[in-house]
Amino acid sequence: INVTGSFDVNIWYSYDNDSKTLVANKKIEYNDIMNVKVKNDSEINNDTEIIVRSLTQPICSNVLIDGDKINFDIEKEIGVELVGDSKIKIATEDDEDPWDILEDEIDDEKLKEINNSIDENYIN
Repeated sequence: INVTGSFDVNIWYSYDNDSKTLVANKKIEYNDIMNVKVKNDSEINNDTEIIVRSLTQPICSNVLIDGDKINFDIEKEIGVELVGDSKIKIATEDDEDPWDILEDEIDDEKLKEINNSIDENYIN
């Protein structure tokens, strides 16, 4: 999977015996080729949706000043997800166990007894 993107690097520095400061800005563009493992029979085709997420923001891990140049290392973490058709195998059984139908055994007298026992002011 070919992932392209960009991020900005802002370096704040001081000069003139620490009496003045400036911010240097640079846009860094990248083009990374990511190896993605797929299952044995899986293929990446035109129907496959590819989702790329930045898992962490780019972080500057090391800065070295070499004369009038600033060298720095950037760490970033990118996640790639493939979404496509899946095939599953489901086992079915033709024999169904017999089951009983349960009938309600409430007659009109029982229903009246239940309705009379309800206290409508229960929550109050």
